Amino acid sequence: MFLRGLEILRKSNINPNVYPFSVLAIQNLEAIEFKTNVTFFVGENGSGKSTILEAIAHQCGFNTAGGGKNNVYEVDASQSVLGDHIRLSWMPKITNGFFLRAETFYHFASHLDTMPESLPYYGGRSLHEQSHGEAFLSLFNHRFGKKAIYLLDEPEAALSPARQLALLRIIKDLENDAQFIIATHSPILLGYPNAQILSFDDYPVGEIKYEDTLHYIITRRFLENRDTVLKELFADDDS
Repeated sequence: MFLRGLEILRKSNINPNVYPFSVLAIQNLEAIEFKTNVTFFVGENGSGKSTILEAIAHQCGFNTAGGGKNNVYEVDASQSVLGDHIRLSWMPKITNGFFLRAETFYHFASHLDTMPESLPYYGGRSLHEQSHGEAFLSLFNHRFGKKAIYLLDEPEAALSPARQLALLRIIKDLENDAQFIIATHSPILLGYPNAQILSFDDYPVGEIKYEDTLHYIITRRFLENRDTVLKELFADDDS
């Protein structure tokens, strides 16, 4: 494990009523301790998990639009507002890694097309020539390696359930030599064994068991009681 902790710096010029400092999880967050090589951030949309992940990417020197240290390109609204207000604790510090930002992955793929000499590191052909899910897996299989930190923001966005399992296999192969911090809504990814799960729906942010996440609870209830759940969901349509 390389990144050991994160601390929020409460500078005097911070306005707690302005985003992202107005987000409840960030308002109530002092520090995070990373205890395993695989950590998941969970929480509802807008809970702050992606904002924290982006701030870590900023401090790592990665492009906050997605990519590593050497991927220089611009995407609107990709700058980290929180990035200069956190401190990271390393042991040891590393500079290799990658920030996957699912919502701007198209722009990253276009950026790679301007550097054909880089394509062998991503499977040998343009990511635009592959399906969204294939492109993600090409990135994971060919770009990811040892002694690095990987920050993944909702990687399941392009992955079928079967390919989410393939990602778990990739993580397992690298777990002893790399560190992963992943913001996700996927109950499949969250099931990774012995991972640390941090809930951004709790204040302050704290550890939660897999079986206590809403992602697991809701998915299990739907799969085991689909008719009941749908009947409750559509109850107003029968009145």
